[in-house]
Amino acid sequence: MTNWDSRSKSNHKRDAGKGAERPAKLPSNQLWLYGVHAVVAALANKNRKIRRIVLTAEALRTHAPALAHARSKRPLPGEETTDRAELDRLLPPGAVHQGIAVLAEHLDGLGIEDVGRMAKGREHAVVMVLDQVTDPHNVGAILRSAAAFGALAVVVPDRHSPEETGALAKSASGALEVMPLVRVTNMVRALEQLQEAGFWTAGLAGEATNTIAAAKLSGKIALVMGAEGEGLRRLTREHCDHLVKLPMTGLVESLNVSNAAAIALYELVREQDLASAPTSH
Repeated sequence: MTNWDSRSKSNHKRDAGKGAERPAKLPSNQLWLYGVHAVVAALANKNRKIRRIVLTAEALRTHAPALAHARSKRPLPGEETTDRAELDRLLPPGAVHQGIAVLAEHLDGLGIEDVGRMAKGREHAVVMVLDQVTDPHNVGAILRSAAAFGALAVVVPDRHSPEETGALAKSASGALEVMPLVRVTNMVRALEQLQEAGFWTAGLAGEATNTIAAAKLSGKIALVMGAEGEGLRRLTREHCDHLVKLPMTGLVESLNVSNAAAIALYELVREQDLASAPTSH
């Protein structure tokens, strides 16, 4: 049992746009990114190939400086202005686009071995591991928290985790462009590879004895969170060096999984900062 659940802040938007005309099917290597933060971050990411930039006239006036800045850094296609109804038609039903979207190609993925190389030579490092967290809004929010607290990457399984979509990117608020989302075919093997690279694996479980602070975790840490509501799978749990929990009062049964991840990241980074702080004489 976990002390987090699956209710994302964006669940109330999911039914928006029911009955609307379905957008044209895209090639498998392309997706629409929409919303100001997701689009501006994509334009700034030289590793993200942009095929189209579509926005309303109002959005063009508002975001012309950001577009000009991005264009000064690399070649980009010209802006296409359209009305809001046409933009709605291009995007998935219910997409909250704020008048701006780009047609882009998927980013090249990193492997778990790349995470080990990124951590090489570091005294402290954090990786977030999500075992079957399926809601794209939650995964997007976790990417944002991981970027905010300086994690190296977010690791998810190939199956039972959301694809890279506009909804995930918008929830990440630009973090998808700067925080590697690493997909693995075997979660247990991925944990073993992280351990071989010098990481301690710490699984979050509501029934754990120690809080993150009490466990005094330090060095290279992989924080492992299980599925919303169900928690860590048995084999995942067995491959964790520690089981830890959040310092909750018990007045509420659970937190949203993305909120729990943010608190766990903060607690871990705070403990590492305290461990590396100079002692007074």
